[in-house]
Amino acid sequence: MAVNTSGFGSYDIRGIYPVSMNQDLAYRVGRVFPKLFDAKKVAVGHDIRLSGPTICDALVRGLTEAGCDVYDIGQCGTEMIYFTTGFKNFDGGIMITASHNPKEYNGMKFVRKNSVPIAPKTGLLEIKKHVEDESFDWSYRKATGTVYKIDILHDYVKKILTYVDLKKLKPLKIVINSGNGSAGPVINEMEKFLPFEIVKVHNNANGFFPNGVPNPLLQDARSETSEAVIKNNADCGIAFDGDFDRCFLFDEKGNFIEGYYIVGFLAEAFLKKNSGEKIVYDQRAIWNTEEITKNYGGVPIMCRSGHVYIKDKMREENAIYGGEMSAHHYFRDFYYCDSGMIPCLLVLELLSQTDKKLSELLADRIEKFPVSGEINTKVSGLEKSKEIMEKIEEIYGKEGKVSKIDGLSVEFPDWRFNLRNSQTEPYIRLNVESRGDKKLMEKMRDELLMIIRS
Repeated sequence: MAVNTSGFGSYDIRGIYPVSMNQDLAYRVGRVFPKLFDAKKVAVGHDIRLSGPTICDALVRGLTEAGCDVYDIGQCGTEMIYFTTGFKNFDGGIMITASHNPKEYNGMKFVRKNSVPIAPKTGLLEIKKHVEDESFDWSYRKATGTVYKIDILHDYVKKILTYVDLKKLKPLKIVINSGNGSAGPVINEMEKFLPFEIVKVHNNANGFFPNGVPNPLLQDARSETSEAVIKNNADCGIAFDGDFDRCFLFDEKGNFIEGYYIVGFLAEAFLKKNSGEKIVYDQRAIWNTEEITKNYGGVPIMCRSGHVYIKDKMREENAIYGGEMSAHHYFRDFYYCDSGMIPCLLVLELLSQTDKKLSELLADRIEKFPVSGEINTKVSGLEKSKEIMEKIEEIYGKEGKVSKIDGLSVEFPDWRFNLRNSQTEPYIRLNVESRGDKKLMEKMRDELLMIIRS
């Protein structure tokens, strides 16, 4: 019986369980993955979604029937699969997750040896093609691979903690909201080594998501972290998405900090210790990151949004750090992969080294380069998105500098914007920034949205 492959996207597989993400699909992926990537040892894991263990069992059955040994690390975050694959020198890794999507979704992310991501041009389409091959004998066969259950938490936490000097950390009070996702067990383990007083919010893993989808990019998902920071008089707040490959920061006043400013913040931190290094960043909002990178002797390198593209560009340029305003942060010494835990530790280390509040550390940059944040508009399909893009370019492209690295970017002397399609959801996404003029940014944001939504 033909399997539904509509969940294959630009970066991964993602779909509603059990329609476009189910055991049949997982089993077939397991059967074809070892041959396609010459994989004899593969790490697997899943996040807290209720369908995760069932999908994982089917995937493991397929892998072992294809003769592959499987190293199952159980419930985890996406970056733990990246770490395990690189640290153990495995031939590949498969993470079962739908990241920040609603609870009825699930999916898979893939890496090959050295935790290199598998994208459409580097194997994802080949997986899809082979999974769809109905001439292949998909009947069950005797497994010749072995399954090993391994506990990677200690080694993973040990690696993460190397990014900061534990002796220089102050006993800050911090709020951490795990969103009932996979971050809770890691926070509990890290807490043993950190001097912080941690106020935990929704720290217990729960695939029912009783407190809403853990996606702090959504306005509705921010209030509890913000309120907890204020109530507990904390130095800052940190919120994670479901598979904790992204962290989101709140200052001591409970204000949400756009990921864009954290990219510049971390670029500065790395360049203070490593002048001359390259910094990769996405094109949605750029001026703050470019100025900081140049001021501290670094080389700014713009890249298309998306973890596959950022990681490829970082490897190509040997960049020390890469950041996206969507709160994905990438590190050369972490197999060029993204981590949600590393950036929050780095920010807390920076906060420990100053007498200033987090809001004070970022105030100048926020005032100098005000941004709209990413604003989503639902669209009916790619044709509609194309129509909107063409209309916007026709209006603004005549006088502005046009770039199409990813979607449509148009730059003027005092403001710029980027408009692009989501690769995982039916949205068109707008970002606007200005040079020190918040009112201008807001005016152009509203003007663009009026055209887009008309």
